[in-house]
Amino acid sequence: MSPLAVMGLLAGVMFGIGAIAAIARIITGPSILDRALATDVLLAIAICGLGAEMAINRHTDTLVVMLVLALFAIVGSIAIARFISKEDAS
Repeated sequence: MSPLAVMGLLAGVMFGIGAIAAIARIITGPSILDRALATDVLLAIAICGLGAEMAINRHTDTLVVMLVLALFAIVGSIAIARFISKEDAS
């Protein structure tokens, strides 16, 4: 097994553990902000996983997917922040 394959496997395991932890926080989070933060972490893990896959396989086919995921993360965070700020004002 080549060193690049070992590094890819190790990265995949770490991304998987992080994703499981984020999903557990989404399920058990006591507040909406905890769940929103865990969702952002899950999206960041997905983006990093796609970036690692692109680096290992030496292609740029999934770059558009990474950009769309980043857009969803930003728009979702802004929407939740606006929703929470309106809820706190009343």
